[in-house]
Amino acid sequence: MAMSADDVKFRNLIINLSPATVRPDEAQRVAACAYTTGQELQREWRVVWPAGVQNFLVNTGRRKGGLCFQWATELLIRLDAMKLQTLEFHWAESYAGLPSEHNVIVVTAKGQPFAQGILLDNWRYGGKLVYGRVAADPNYRWTENSGEAARRLKNYRGQPGKVGAQAGTAAAR
Repeated sequence: MAMSADDVKFRNLIINLSPATVRPDEAQRVAACAYTTGQELQREWRVVWPAGVQNFLVNTGRRKGGLCFQWATELLIRLDAMKLQTLEFHWAESYAGLPSEHNVIVVTAKGQPFAQGILLDNWRYGGKLVYGRVAADPNYRWTENSGEAARRLKNYRGQPGKVGAQAGTAAAR
């Protein structure tokens, strides 16, 4: 779990995706953005933990956001807006199409395979950023959905904070 927007361990993990090509300043910008996005949305959406309780509150109209796809969409929009040169972002799904579907963003070095990336998950602990290697996540098996990333960027480009509960692919998350 990231401890701050300046988490050195997290930033170095991003740099180590490809030390010869990933710019340290870009890795720091991603780390800071992923961390602060979680903190900001936690306040804006009045997030409670565990995540299942927040999901219930959103699905019953008591909160305006906090489903996993909303966290992922908002983060994707903010990361895409940075127009980075050495890193790229991917939409990841686990249990796609099921009530337990979960979505996160994965960062890779430019041109690197999705499976070698680092997942960025603000949903799991209610705005506290969980990160780690995609293949090493003990709770989920991640697959890339590049079409979903493109669709979300097309629908929301330039509208941070406007992610609505009706926009998701997952019913429960």
